[in-house]
Amino acid sequence: MSTPLLQVDNFHCERDDRVLFRNVHFALNGGEILQVVGHNGCGKTTLLRSLSGLSTYANGNITWRGRQVSEVMPQYRREVLFHGHLAAVKHLLSPRENLRWFVDIFNSDGGDIDAALQAVGLFGYEDIPCGNLSAGQLRRVALARLLLSPAMLWVLDEPFTAIDVHGIAMLQEMLQQHIGKGGAVLLTSHQSIDVPEVRSLNLEMFK
Repeated sequence: MSTPLLQVDNFHCERDDRVLFRNVHFALNGGEILQVVGHNGCGKTTLLRSLSGLSTYANGNITWRGRQVSEVMPQYRREVLFHGHLAAVKHLLSPRENLRWFVDIFNSDGGDIDAALQAVGLFGYEDIPCGNLSAGQLRRVALARLLLSPAMLWVLDEPFTAIDVHGIAMLQEMLQQHIGKGGAVLLTSHQSIDVPEVRSLNLEMFK
């Protein structure tokens, strides 16, 4: 039996004297998508941000490729990419400039920025300031980062927000291609995901 990419055990979070979740446990292998579900406020975003190293509200045992995350943190940060609620793009910069900044900051090999923009439906918008784009187009700029990152694990918090039917189909295809290459995806979404490899983790079961 192969070692999971990500193994989580006894993960718990209590905020303002309220237990959000306790004893969360799961394994995520390459080629898999795990969708975290539950009502608003149950801690889905907190779980994803904590597992990505962006929040200290939750804690527990996390292993990456069979080793404690604390022992391999530089590798873990290179191989995990978090995509949050907000597009997180600079409005004064163009889509191309935003992605160049991303590539430089995160030491990605870069790939083809223009090809990534074309893949997410932004051909012809490469040099327009992001402040002039719609909310859906801003989300597409953010999603283009996925195509430029070498990360094995994508952690996506409501990635289908503000994108249209064509954008949903595009993102589902991106997910399928990523896991087809051995990557893994951990996500939250109120959108049904039409990919066979999706498993579900109901966070409300861990109260």
